[in-house]
Amino acid sequence: MSLVFEEPPQFPRYPQLFRVFFIPLQRIITTQRLFSRMKKEKNKNFRHVLPLQIRFNDVDKFGHVNNTVYFQFYDTTKTDYFAFVCKDVDWEQVAIVVVKIDAEFLGQVKAGCDIACRTRVTRIGRTSFELEQEIFDTGTDEVKSRCRSVMVLYDLIHRQSMPFPEAWRQAISQYDDL
Repeated sequence: MSLVFEEPPQFPRYPQLFRVFFIPLQRIITTQRLFSRMKKEKNKNFRHVLPLQIRFNDVDKFGHVNNTVYFQFYDTTKTDYFAFVCKDVDWEQVAIVVVKIDAEFLGQVKAGCDIACRTRVTRIGRTSFELEQEIFDTGTDEVKSRCRSVMVLYDLIHRQSMPFPEAWRQAISQYDDL
């Protein structure tokens, strides 16, 4: 069985509604240059900055990024942070578990916005640490959301929290000037 249309279906607003979701290559290259400059100029006490891509399914029917998506952005950025700062981690033996997370939503992020997330560790304890993150508009530097989380290192072999490895402590302390 096949469907036959007398005339093709019309989607007159389709290009207008969804063109913002397709990022041209030139925009990505320009964004990379922008972030190298921003790391030096605008990021206060944050050294780690990661550009974020807003995907088609991140936007709700109101035209802005849904609040649940921000936690995915934060998770993506913290993963990149640890891959960059704490190299040679055996993720088959060690996990990082979120035990508390608190987010403030300060402004809307709409489809087509250029955003990034800044990340830093603010405190290291015996088995836990605190992380601060901000999602911001790269054009205006307006903070759209702020997040604080407490995370615990977890030994996957022994199934219990574990002390912070000294190599991680030194790498993070040096990177974030703790």
